[in-house]
Amino acid sequence: MKKIALIILVMCLMISASAQKDTSLVTLNVKVTDYKDKPLKGEKILLEMEKTKQSYSGVSGEDGTFTIDIPKGKEYTIKYLTISDKLDYQKVKIPNFKGLASMKLTIKIEQSKLYELKNVFFDTDKATLKPESYNALSNLLEVMKLKPNMVVEISGHTDNSGDNAHNLKLSKERAEAVKAYLVKNKIAENRIITKGYGSEKPIADNETPEGRQQNRRTEVKIIKE
Repeated sequence: MKKIALIILVMCLMISASAQKDTSLVTLNVKVTDYKDKPLKGEKILLEMEKTKQSYSGVSGEDGTFTIDIPKGKEYTIKYLTISDKLDYQKVKIPNFKGLASMKLTIKIEQSKLYELKNVFFDTDKATLKPESYNALSNLLEVMKLKPNMVVEISGHTDNSGDNAHNLKLSKERAEAVKAYLVKNKIAENRIITKGYGSEKPIADNETPEGRQQNRRTEVKIIKE
C-alpha cells in the first residue's frame, strides 16, 4: 500500500492584478516526491470537490511539479492514481481569500512495487476477460502511459482446486490475457512480463471458500520505473 503525506500548504498573496486572471480561482503549485525528497515524474494527483465531486487533476513533470487552477473556498479530497485504484488520502480546505493568490502543496509518497488488480474477472476455468474487467484495467493502462519507461510483471494465481499442471497453465493464460489487453491499447510488448504461478503462492487459507476466492487473483509487480 502506498502512503501519502501532505507536507506543506502555504498561502501567498500575489501582487499582480492582471484583468485576465479569474479571482475565483487559486493557483495550486504541487510538488510530488518520495520520502527521500526525490521528485517523482508521471504521478497523477486528483483533487475532488467534496460537494459536487467535480475533479481537477495534474501530472507531475520531470521535476515532480505541476500547476493547476482550482476554485477557492472549497474542500477537496486528494486522490492518487495507482495501478489498482484512485485512492483517497487526505482532505484539504482552500481558503476563500480575496484577490489573486497561489498556494504550495508538497505531497510525499511511499511507493509500492506490488498491486493486486481488483475487479478483474475471467470466465470460469477460462482465460477470457469479462467486460466488467476493463474499467479496473484502465488504471493500469493509464499509469503505464504516464510512465513510458515502466516495465511490469503480470502474474496469475489460482486456488488449489484441481490439477496443478492445469492451474499453472490457466494462471499463465490469464496473465497473457491482461497483457493482450494492454498491447491492444498501445503498450509495447517488451514492457510486460507474464508469469503463471498456479496455486504456489496463496495469500489466504485454501480450506475456506473465502480463502480460495482471495487466492484466485491477478497481480502486477513493478520491475522498472
